[in-house]
Amino acid sequence: MRVAIYGAGSLGTILGAYITKGGQQIELINRNKAHVEALQSHGAKIVGTVDFTQAVTAYTPAEMSGTYDIIFLMTKQQYNAEVVQMLKPFLAEDGVLVTFQNGLPELQLAEVLGKERVLGCTVAWGATMQEAGVCELTSSPDALSFSLGAISEKRNKHFDEVQTLLELMGTVEVEENFIGTRWSKLLINAAFSGMSAVLGCTFGEAAGPRDSRRIVQALIKECIGVCKAGGIRIEPVQGKDIVKLLDYKNCAKKAFSYFIIPIAIRKHAKLKASMLQDLEKGKLTEVDAINGAVSDYGRTVGCSTPMNDCVVDIIHRIERGELTPGRENLKYFNL
Repeated sequence: MRVAIYGAGSLGTILGAYITKGGQQIELINRNKAHVEALQSHGAKIVGTVDFTQAVTAYTPAEMSGTYDIIFLMTKQQYNAEVVQMLKPFLAEDGVLVTFQNGLPELQLAEVLGKERVLGCTVAWGATMQEAGVCELTSSPDALSFSLGAISEKRNKHFDEVQTLLELMGTVEVEENFIGTRWSKLLINAAFSGMSAVLGCTFGEAAGPRDSRRIVQALIKECIGVCKAGGIRIEPVQGKDIVKLLDYKNCAKKAFSYFIIPIAIRKHAKLKASMLQDLEKGKLTEVDAINGAVSDYGRTVGCSTPMNDCVVDIIHRIERGELTPGRENLKYFNL
């Protein structure tokens, strides 16, 4: 069996290091030549809440050859149209593409490959790239989990093999209601990644102070609202029913929801959103696939999403150089 991680940045490098450490062969593929060369020369150095170095196999896309049975896709979703066409010849006839991307990417990928050849996976941990070959795990080691699901009723022959590979790093929940799982991850990303990028801070720093926590709470409420309107049942995250914990209909429950937010995110408090990392590097973000996806679905089901709309607007203004990430951006929220 031949396996690759395409887009092996911080998340992919850490996952690849764990899988290799567990005794399985996997190829890490990244366009960043300096990162690939560092991995080839010194191995993957994983720091943060863990500390180890693991020799890995790494290539640039230009060095790819042959076909793979399993490809883990970990690039940004905004490049999917080009990436999936490029990867198609490298995927075996009965192979499977497993997307770890944010948002709701499965259907777009399935249009090219077919539903049976696409799996979706969400991760409940975070990471940052410190330098070439060095990645920081920012989540607690006991929070390393995945949710894996299919969009086809017929399960791909490699499904169990994908699960086994992921279990070399953390626990794997096989989801029957995968769209509900996607929305549970999207809710967290819209609220915490969105505000991390807007404010230029970690998840914990967004969830702590009163002013930003109120906006995080409102973003969560909007996500739950559009899902209810669309008949989508949001799945628990790591065994916690986030709708039960964070939704509210009265003042007492709203106060409890507000109180619990920093506690709910404490294992990921040090995480800095990948969107913020992109902004710091002068890159475009995938905000349209995160907060923008909430806004789009809200329009579809007739629910207003002013907080998510505002996050999208602020981040696009930062991309254009009109604003910078910082707490001064709180003034643009009408709450």
